[in-house]
Amino acid sequence: MGGSNLWLRILAPSAIGLLVLGAWEWAVRANGVPSYILPGPIEIAGALVRDWGTLSGALLITLEITFAALIAAAVLGLLLAVIFAQSRVIELSLFPYAVILQVTPIVAIAPLIIIWVEDVRVALLICAWIVAFFPILSNTTMGLNSADHNLVDLFRLYRASRWQVLWRLRLPSAMPYFLAGLRISGGLALIGAIVAEFVAGTGGSASGLAYRILEAGYQLQIPRMFAALAMVTGTGIAIFLTLSLISHLLLRSWHESAMRRDGR
Repeated sequence: MGGSNLWLRILAPSAIGLLVLGAWEWAVRANGVPSYILPGPIEIAGALVRDWGTLSGALLITLEITFAALIAAAVLGLLLAVIFAQSRVIELSLFPYAVILQVTPIVAIAPLIIIWVEDVRVALLICAWIVAFFPILSNTTMGLNSADHNLVDLFRLYRASRWQVLWRLRLPSAMPYFLAGLRISGGLALIGAIVAEFVAGTGGSASGLAYRILEAGYQLQIPRMFAALAMVTGTGIAIFLTLSLISHLLLRSWHESAMRRDGR
């Protein structure tokens, strides 16, 4: 039963995707839409093959920033959430500022960060980290505070130390929440890196995918621009699937959400 569900999850969206791509290609050819307005999927695939050397190098630059920002967000978000769980006063004092950081549009503050930070790579990393940080902090804080109060009282009854309660009860309870936040932040880190690259507009050999999109647009190389966009989309999907797989492998042996999914 589990195997059939797996195939259904793969085949159903794949069939929809193929139908959409086929309808797109047919509409472009039937209406004679020029490629500089809207290229078809076949032409986009051809551009992806032709410009693979340039686009793949730009993708690596963007991925470096994305994963560095995601790791920094995961580490700092987890540490700060643990501090919040240990002190209600600190949580009430600092959490509103984390919310302010989250709701401030990155497009608005990215130019300032790029001006203040001399190293462009570091500026891009900070921008991507800002976008990816809050979901991990928020979810992990909720998970740490969601530990079963009966179990907390039991630990206190046996005179467990605060460290023992954190390590043996609160952190395992928060693990699903942390992994859920990590899945969200994976895509957000990529978005933050792309937006920051757009704002920075840095070119040269060390430019990311966002600059290649801008460059293709300026040169009216629309198929190349769509090819770069397809790479961004595919990368975001790959990041989400990878983090989902990691989450499933870590939770399947003990957490109900993953166990129910296996048992369906």
